[in-house]
Amino acid sequence: MDERNSPITIPALQQMKRHGRKIVAVVAWDYQMAHIVDRAGVDIISVGDTVGVNLWGQSNPLEITMNEMLVVCKAVRRGVKRALLNCDLPFGPLQEGAESALRAAIQLVKEAGADMVKLDGAAEFPDAVRAIVRAGIPVFAQFGITPQTALQHGIQYSAASGTGAQATAEMTAKLVDEAKRLQDAGAALLDFTNSGPVAGPAAVSAVSVPVIGGFAGGPWLDGRIRMAHAAIGYAASNLDSPKESYANVARIAFDAISAYAEDVRAARQIKGAAPVKPTD
Repeated sequence: MDERNSPITIPALQQMKRHGRKIVAVVAWDYQMAHIVDRAGVDIISVGDTVGVNLWGQSNPLEITMNEMLVVCKAVRRGVKRALLNCDLPFGPLQEGAESALRAAIQLVKEAGADMVKLDGAAEFPDAVRAIVRAGIPVFAQFGITPQTALQHGIQYSAASGTGAQATAEMTAKLVDEAKRLQDAGAALLDFTNSGPVAGPAAVSAVSVPVIGGFAGGPWLDGRIRMAHAAIGYAASNLDSPKESYANVARIAFDAISAYAEDVRAARQIKGAAPVKPTD
């Protein structure tokens, strides 16, 4: 069987770490994007809780609600066939305690079809990790300088550009200890956000579960996670200040809609539309 067509499992990800094969994770928030990145052969598709900021224009990643996450995760689930589907718990259920976090995790799996749930700031809530794992739900534990924990480090989080910070050498011992505690609590996968080149390798070598990361991550990790929208340059800001990405879909979309508008105003046939037959 072609490996790219084989469904991804937690043991498969853990084996990839042991064999030194990098894990590819992508954040997606709709059916079409999920279907595209799944066909591209990524290993993990994650429904990130920054959907409110990056897709809906909210000002803070903590605004997203559980009901909104359920709607988005359901849509993404319909587009995923091969990759492992993760869904983030929004801010709130984890902070309210283990029972609340467990109820939310069950809801994301039972109602929205998630294969795994991600807990931001999970190192402070090991009992919640254990409760969710005992229920048979794999946990993707996020630690480091994250959207939900940045203020604890005295840093203002920016969803558009990460925090602009990375873990320092002085923070390494604490963060490595967090990675170990998360593994001991049963986490199947770790998301080390803003790891940097010092703390990142230390955490990777300290635990046997895969450690991946996005902002301020690098080849020292077991894999990388990136928003699909960022990878393809799909943001209005790319029209004026293109950022480094694998495409500039914002410009492509702008040019296409501009051409469509010109055809309409010139009374020309619209591309892709069924031709209208003249009446007798």
